[in-house]
Amino acid sequence: MTIIDLEHVHLFCTALGSDRAVPLLLVHGWGGDGREWSAHAETLADRFRVIVPDLRGHGRSDVPDEGNTPTEMADDLAALLRHLGTGPVIAAGHSMGGQVVNLLAVRHPELVRSVVALDPAHGAHGAEVEGIPARLAEYRKRGARAAAEFIAGAFPAGAPVGLRTAHVRTMLGTPDHVIAQAYAGMYTDSGAVGVRPHSEAYLRRRTQPALTVWTSAQAAQWERGTLRVPGSRVEHWPDTGHYLHEEHVGRTVRLLKDWATAGHGTR
Repeated sequence: MTIIDLEHVHLFCTALGSDRAVPLLLVHGWGGDGREWSAHAETLADRFRVIVPDLRGHGRSDVPDEGNTPTEMADDLAALLRHLGTGPVIAAGHSMGGQVVNLLAVRHPELVRSVVALDPAHGAHGAEVEGIPARLAEYRKRGARAAAEFIAGAFPAGAPVGLRTAHVRTMLGTPDHVIAQAYAGMYTDSGAVGVRPHSEAYLRRRTQPALTVWTSAQAAQWERGTLRVPGSRVEHWPDTGHYLHEEHVGRTVRLLKDWATAGHGTR
């Protein structure tokens, strides 16, 4: 499985595991691609049908001139899942991908069994919100170079060797207009859900159980207050950088397996 023609967009996608297994969708974040899930996908393929797309504008998928936003990406994934005939999936995403899988769950609830969001791009508040206009202006002016400078600071001193370099390199390879459009789509466009009041409104529309993992204790406490669906929970992983799933591959794999075992892989 490589390039899939969804008529309105071509997405690069790979799949591992049995077609009869529970489908698990793994979604990368802003300026990334599906390669960040490679170690997880190989390990999880003995338990799940693991589906790993590159989002529009990223990796080997199409790069539209417009519409490179989380909402459009969620709708692309809905079309992809219908094309593949997977039935409802466990939808897991990191950062912007966490926002995308939550949008997928809200906009296309019949396609999602449950959600796993890892340090998702929602719930922004305070100084983070105050800095959004200046960051967006930089992304519109300098594109991937500005984004790479920002993301280089997302890794702790103890991060695996090469992880920072890999993500800076991938970010620099993302088209400038995609960087700016995706960021605006997360936080400033009409209907964007990244800022806390908008995040709360859309998370309360989600009907599926969700597991959210935060590296911020404050963010974890906030999201616990938004939970409405029985079986949902929030975890806090302290002393971890933003790319927690790659810093702790084994722990993330166990998290996903345990989540499915607890009944969130069935519906």
